[in-house]
Amino acid sequence: MRIVSGRFKGTALTSVGKGDAGAHLRPTTDRVRESIFNLLVNGGYGDPITGARVLDLFAGTGALGLEALSRGAAFAQFVDDGTKAQRLIRDNISLLRVQSETKLYRRDARKLGPLEGAPFDLVFLDPPYGKAMGQKALSAALDGGWIAPEALIVWEENAPQPTPDGFEQYDMRKYGDTCVHILGLAEAP
Repeated sequence: MRIVSGRFKGTALTSVGKGDAGAHLRPTTDRVRESIFNLLVNGGYGDPITGARVLDLFAGTGALGLEALSRGAAFAQFVDDGTKAQRLIRDNISLLRVQSETKLYRRDARKLGPLEGAPFDLVFLDPPYGKAMGQKALSAALDGGWIAPEALIVWEENAPQPTPDGFEQYDMRKYGDTCVHILGLAEAP
């Protein structure tokens, strides 16, 4: 697992091998991560990365948020309640020396509570597949004010997901066994 592009291009991140089923770690492959960022940059969304405040929910290794930092995001906040994930994220933050550009919260992404501070422009969501945790985390982020009005949300799952209330789907792509949904907040009627 490595950073695909930007200022840390080619840097190998701390590996979990093929993943850790007990810890629910299933890292996004380099190929899928590259496809996600190509979709964000070339999908007609302007430049959603440069200067963005990034929220990485169910962060695992932190690879998605760290890739965004490498590509010009201003700040990344990682949320994961797993002990192994916390260690991996801390190791990867140290490896890239981005402590001043990051924050790590040990918290269940489905129970975020209210945000203290500015909301996030780009949200990555990579929950354990097939457990309906993504819908709950998105609802918690919306209710807690974590998502900026014009934010893009990138949600990975193993199958197409219904769009939760309060959101609209812009795109959905399938990469192997991964479905990537691009969402935004629904406009108020």
